[in-house]
Amino acid sequence: REQPIFSTRAHVFQIDPATKRNWIPASKHALTVSYFYDATRNVYRIISVGGTKAIINSTITPNMTFTKTSQKFGQWADSRANTVYGLGFASEQHLSQFAEKFQEVKEAARLAREKSQDKTELTNPALNITSHQVLPSPIISSNGPGEDKLFRSQSADVEITTEKERLKKMLSEGSVSEVQWEAEFFSLQDNNNKLVAALHEANANVDQWKKQLAAYQEETETLRQRVAELESQGAHDSSSENNKEELSQTLEELELLIKAKDEEIQMLKSQKCSRWEAEGEREETLQKLQELEARNAELERRLHLAEQTLADTLAEREKIQNEVTKVAEIMDVKIFELSEIRQGLAKLVES
Repeated sequence: REQPIFSTRAHVFQIDPATKRNWIPASKHALTVSYFYDATRNVYRIISVGGTKAIINSTITPNMTFTKTSQKFGQWADSRANTVYGLGFASEQHLSQFAEKFQEVKEAARLAREKSQDKTELTNPALNITSHQVLPSPIISSNGPGEDKLFRSQSADVEITTEKERLKKMLSEGSVSEVQWEAEFFSLQDNNNKLVAALHEANANVDQWKKQLAAYQEETETLRQRVAELESQGAHDSSSENNKEELSQTLEELELLIKAKDEEIQMLKSQKCSRWEAEGEREETLQKLQELEARNAELERRLHLAEQTLADTLAEREKIQNEVTKVAEIMDVKIFELSEIRQGLAKLVES
């Protein structure tokens, strides 16, 4: 009999009947909220079902008003159910669509009521009275059937007006900050999910940097071993020149890698400043980054020390080679002088 005409998803709340101030969530997750039209009774309703229980079953009347209290939260009062419903949406666009549909359905309900009243007046002669016969005062002392029904209708209007005033007062007594907090709760959930994703990404980057730093340490150890081998092979000029070129190339590659890691660290810092809003996680990540920077600085210091050691070793080797050359030259002179002495002695012996 009823057909859905519009559906969306939202977090459903109801006003606390005890305090008339706080919102009570109807479920832990977002629910489907739908507009239904009953063609038989010509009635529009808002229905939301959680499990096997109807969370919202509100018949829309022309005197209802849907109010946007924030960018993602809206509410309306249902006097028949004696409560106030609140809906928290995932975006401002969903809230606007729901509010527009509420206004359309409210206008359709008003037209349906007017048509129903017109039909009632046409079919019931007792209610078919002219406008100058209706007295402005609700207190009527006549005993006619038409006037009696008019008195009851005006009394009902007075009750509806009183009920509206009571609901407005109940809404005005509510805490505006608490309503806005409930509305911002959903945006905070989205930000929290983004923050968790950013933290996972940062942890993955930190693990990757740890592996790369371990690789750098292994390369540094290899470099030290090569320097030691170079010191032990100081007598071989050709092999030492090749090792020097290879060592210089390795040092340049390590410097480029360290520079790239420094750029990644700076990029992570900028991403951290724009994404991380939770102070605890940010301080922990900053500490990790500081540790990484300290390790990079230590690695650079060791590389510079290795370069200095290599330069000192090469200088010492050249000095030793020069001294060996001088000693060889002196030995050649001594050998030449010794050979001349031997020749002179041989001549003396022969003479």
